[in-house]
Amino acid sequence: MKHFSKWKLGVWHGVASIISALYILPIFWMLANSLRRPGLPPPRSIEWLPNPAAWSNYPRLLELMPFGRYAFNSTVVAFGGVALTLLTASWAGFALAQFSQRWRRRWVGASIGLLVVPITALWLPRLVIYRYFNLLDGYGSLIAPAVMGTSPLFILLFYWAARRIPLEHFEAARLEGASAWQVWWQVMVPLSRATLLAVGTLAFVIYWGDFITPLLYLKSEELYTLPIALQQLYEMNHSNWPLMMAGAVLITFPPVVLFAIAQRYLLRDDLFAGFYER
Repeated sequence: MKHFSKWKLGVWHGVASIISALYILPIFWMLANSLRRPGLPPPRSIEWLPNPAAWSNYPRLLELMPFGRYAFNSTVVAFGGVALTLLTASWAGFALAQFSQRWRRRWVGASIGLLVVPITALWLPRLVIYRYFNLLDGYGSLIAPAVMGTSPLFILLFYWAARRIPLEHFEAARLEGASAWQVWWQVMVPLSRATLLAVGTLAFVIYWGDFITPLLYLKSEELYTLPIALQQLYEMNHSNWPLMMAGAVLITFPPVVLFAIAQRYLLRDDLFAGFYER
C-alpha cells in the first residue's frame, strides 16, 4: 500500500510537471525570440537561445517609443484599479453576506446572471456615463469599473469569504460596539487575506493587460498604456518579430512575477469552500 501511494504521488507530480511545462514553454519561446537579431522571422524549429543573443532589442524599444511613459500609465491604472477593486468588492461582498437568506439568494443569483453579460454590451453605456461625468481621455475612464468591483465574480468571492467566517466573530464585534465599518475592517479583512490576494492578482491582470478600454476612451497619446504601445510597435514594422517579442516580454513579465510570488499564498486556502455553509 505504501509503495502504491508513492507511485500515485509520482504520477501526480509527473502530470503536474507536464501541465506546468505547457504554460511555461510559450513564455520561454517568447523570451528566446525577443533575443533574435532585429528583422529576423520566427525560427521554423525550436531555438532555445539565439547565438548571439541580441539584448540590445530592449533598449531599442525605448528609442522607438516612450515605453517608460506607457509603463508608468499602466502601473498607475493597474494599482489604482486593484486598490479600488479590493475596497468596493469587499464592501459589497461583506454587505451581501449580512442580508437575510431570501435577499441573499436573490442578489447572488443576480450577480451570477451578470457574469454572462458580454463586455461588448457595456462599451456604449460606459461611453455615455464617462462623457456625462467628464471622465473621457483620462485615468478615470480606465479605473472607473473598479468603483463597481470590476467584476461580479470578485464580489462573489468576497461574499463566499464572508460566509466562511463564523457568525460569532461578527456578533462579538457588534456587542463590543463596533460599527459596520469597524466590523468590516477588524473582522472581515484580516480573515479574508487569501481572497484579497486572489482578487488583487486577478484585478491586476485585468487592468494591466486591458487593450480595449484605452482604445475606446483615450485620445491623448501620452495616456496610452503598454498594450496600446505593443499595437503601435506592430504597426511601425509588421515584420520585426524580435522587437515585438521584446515588447511582449516587458508586458508579460510583471503579471508572471506577481503570480509567482502570490501562488504560495493562493494555494493555501480553498476560496470556494464553505459556499453552501450556514
